[in-house]
Amino acid sequence: MIPPPFHVLGVQQIALGSLDRRELARLWVDCLGLTTQNTFQSASENVDEAILTLGRGLGRVEVDLMQPLDPSARPAVHQPALNHFGLWIDDLRLAVCWLVLQGVRFTRGGIRRGAAGHDVCFIHPKASSYFPVCGQGVLIELVQAPAELVRAYQAAPPG
Repeated sequence: MIPPPFHVLGVQQIALGSLDRRELARLWVDCLGLTTQNTFQSASENVDEAILTLGRGLGRVEVDLMQPLDPSARPAVHQPALNHFGLWIDDLRLAVCWLVLQGVRFTRGGIRRGAAGHDVCFIHPKASSYFPVCGQGVLIELVQAPAELVRAYQAAPPG
């Protein structure tokens, strides 16, 4: 197999879902001490989320605590409880083009601006007859890495 023409630079986020994100906050905020950096709501994505962070600098990772705006609507952001995780990508557009050619299935919506302000898209958790490669039950968010992270990755020794 030909190696991909892009790099996965690290974990950008972990998204956790519940019917009530306050229950998630009891652990992540009250017990573990993470702080809420922002909130985000989207009717089209059926989500009300608190965006927390852990780590510092380029090693910072988002922890998104999500609840559905309507528990009976789709997408069901609380099922499964580990909703998705995000990966920093050095060249998102190139990655999507190459992955589609490899048969990777993406969700509807294409590349768009995400809750944290970065361009994002999602690898579908389920395969289709046209796109047989998927997240095997896991939704995977690909996130365009900021320029300083791309530069730091390029400057770091391999390994």
